[in-house]
Amino acid sequence: MQKNIKITTREENFPKWYLDVIESADLAEHSPVKGCMVIKPNGYAIWENMQKILDKNFKESGVENAYFPLFIPESFLKKEAEHVEGFSPELAIVTHAGGEKLSEPLVVRPTSETIMYATFSKWISSYRDLPLLINQWANVVRWELRPRLFLRTVEFLWQEGHTAHASEKEADDRAREMLEVYKKFSEEYLALPVIVGQKSESEKFAGAKITYTAEAMMQDGKALQMGTSHNLGQNFAKAFDVKFLDEKNQEQFVWQTSWGVSTRLIGALIMAHSDDKGLVLPPKIAPIQVVITCIFKDSDEESRVVKYAKEIENELKNRNISVKIDQRDLRPGEKFFEWEKRGVPVRIEIGPKEVDSHMIVYRRDTSEKESLNIPIETCANKIVKLLENIQTNLFEKALKFRDEKIINVDSLEEFIKEIEKGNFVCAHWSGEKETELKIKEETGATIRCLPFDMKIDTGKCVYSGKPSNGRVIFAKAY
Repeated sequence: MQKNIKITTREENFPKWYLDVIESADLAEHSPVKGCMVIKPNGYAIWENMQKILDKNFKESGVENAYFPLFIPESFLKKEAEHVEGFSPELAIVTHAGGEKLSEPLVVRPTSETIMYATFSKWISSYRDLPLLINQWANVVRWELRPRLFLRTVEFLWQEGHTAHASEKEADDRAREMLEVYKKFSEEYLALPVIVGQKSESEKFAGAKITYTAEAMMQDGKALQMGTSHNLGQNFAKAFDVKFLDEKNQEQFVWQTSWGVSTRLIGALIMAHSDDKGLVLPPKIAPIQVVITCIFKDSDEESRVVKYAKEIENELKNRNISVKIDQRDLRPGEKFFEWEKRGVPVRIEIGPKEVDSHMIVYRRDTSEKESLNIPIETCANKIVKLLENIQTNLFEKALKFRDEKIINVDSLEEFIKEIEKGNFVCAHWSGEKETELKIKEETGATIRCLPFDMKIDTGKCVYSGKPSNGRVIFAKAY
């Protein structure tokens, strides 16, 4: 049994609360290697569910999985100048192996564009080889100076998709299509609304032509980047000689995309939905959707209660509900407290009084209890509807919270005030990189995205006073 962790309240200390929730839900812990983490079974089960859903969506769009090396020749990264400049402070480099100094240093994978595109250049020769749609599930290493479990660690897990196309439009369409996959996954499975749009030049991925992003709001008002999709143009194709013969037998460089999400999504789940009691999980992503807690005093009661619990379990499993029976010899309060901290969406309580007659159902999202006097054959229908209701409620609650904290401002004074209050600020921006940098230096806020649904709205830049054609989203971010 896990140790009892007292959870700091969100109001008292949000960063400490976040770490307390991770510990109390038994999701992860720091490893002996500074900046790295051990993802424990409870946390990894959430990641496995994310993998299953996303992998299915990727394959339905024509993407295939492959795997590429963890080590990348240092010279590969130097072929795309902007790319290596963007990653150089975060690189881990191997100089010795096998008891000898390497003839060329090897970079531990921070991302795989370079190693994959060197291979793509051998796989692609004709327009008939296109589009090439590849994804890999892997680990990457980026030397973070200020690590935080799930959000920023030296090593983390992710998926990275990489595609090659015959035309610029086809590549851009694919980049936007994958962003839509991320948006749908976030909203339908993680119950977390996102704002989708384009990154500014300063915030885009190193080496990309355009970066598209999905941004979510956490309970402290900060933004978390849920996933990005990049239109790479032909930058990497030219660096790695990824060419094809078109239908006119003319040699062309391919147009490319890359896109990815990581175990950061688990951090998003925690910060978006959890409360001061512990973790709260949306049913569609929860490894255990229903826990049946058996309450008994002796072996006779245990036998009767467990038998009834297993009958309920069978009914729920027939409806593809993930269910666990807790028949440990512990006090009821200890069991309830543990499953509450772990965020299981529904808890069914069964004791001698409930056998063959009814059950007590507790929903984690609202902490409400209900006594159900229904035949066991119909309990599954009730639980299915309850899980659907919890999923919807979590999304609507997060959407209402976010929408109430997106504030339009027209002056720098208002801007600073709302940013400090922990809001997303919707403000005019002149489009100048220098202005964006000054805003970041003075307020700590960055442009999270230029929203796709941004309306033409002439005004003046909130900082420089220069003309602007629309409002963009500013926020402090993780």
